Amino acid sequence: MNIQSRPVATLLLVLVCAIWGIGFVVTEHALGKLTTQSLNALRFALAALSLVPLWLATRKARPRSSLEGYGALWRAGLGLGLVLFVAFYAQTEGLRFTSVSNAGFITGLCVPLVPLLAWLVFKAKMTRAIWMAVSLSTLGLYLLTGGTASAPNKGDLLVLLGAAGFATHIVLTGHYARTLPAITLSLVQMLAVSAYSLLASYLLDVDQSKTLFSTQAEHWQSLLSLDIVLAFFWMASLSTAFGFWVQTSCQRTLPAHQVALVFALEPIFAHLAGALWLGERLDGWGFAGAAAIIAGMLVAELGDRRSAQLHPADLVAAPAPPGNCDEASKT
Repeated sequence: MNIQSRPVATLLLVLVCAIWGIGFVVTEHALGKLTTQSLNALRFALAALSLVPLWLATRKARPRSSLEGYGALWRAGLGLGLVLFVAFYAQTEGLRFTSVSNAGFITGLCVPLVPLLAWLVFKAKMTRAIWMAVSLSTLGLYLLTGGTASAPNKGDLLVLLGAAGFATHIVLTGHYARTLPAITLSLVQMLAVSAYSLLASYLLDVDQSKTLFSTQAEHWQSLLSLDIVLAFFWMASLSTAFGFWVQTSCQRTLPAHQVALVFALEPIFAHLAGALWLGERLDGWGFAGAAAIIAGMLVAELGDRRSAQLHPADLVAAPAPPGNCDEASKT
């Protein structure tokens, strides 16, 4: 099903950005019940399950792959999944130590980081607008995190690492998505992130009482409480599966620069959600930093409309994002 109306496509993208922004609050709530690794393992397993109907619905439109094609698909999916696993671990763990508002705006840094990494890895052209965007975003990060480099917040650093991971994922996904089926590639990545996270939880989580390996009946009862079930429905079905369908469909109707402009709303929604449900407030320097980061995102995507590129498979990171940065970042 494709979305033909531009106003409807724009409104749906705004809705998805709101879902991703609120997802930061939802994820922080769920972190009280599970370790980061187990949370991501369950989240991505459910996200993969939510994406199966879309994968089945589009199977007739997909060309049949040879054994060599399947091998390339799995190699790309497992490799990209590893990058996504690191990015989501850093972002989710960072939420334990920083505010939802900071996490939302810092995750937005992946937008100007994408062309910077593309320049470093693939020698892509760096325009003057991109250098300006990187400068604005760096200034914004400095102001948002307190205007001091002497005592950086652990959570902010972890979320920044996550943003760099999402940017790396987008650059690599943009390379592979041109030759591999986007939905199948996304499904493989989700399964890979879930498997990596489950293995990491088993090997690295010292306290197993808040993992998926817990044998305590009270723990499993708490995971089946209505608020936690709704939290995972939000993270897996809405943020990932629904968000993927909306982004993929809307990018066939809207120009890339308009999609990018709407995506700049995600960190704003994250801040509003943090203020409404958690009572978080930015001070004057924080607002200035947030504004600089938003400006950097817009300059990065709108500085040269002819070169603006958004890839549907980016949402696999989603949002966090998000996804996604574009996807992502998304929580």
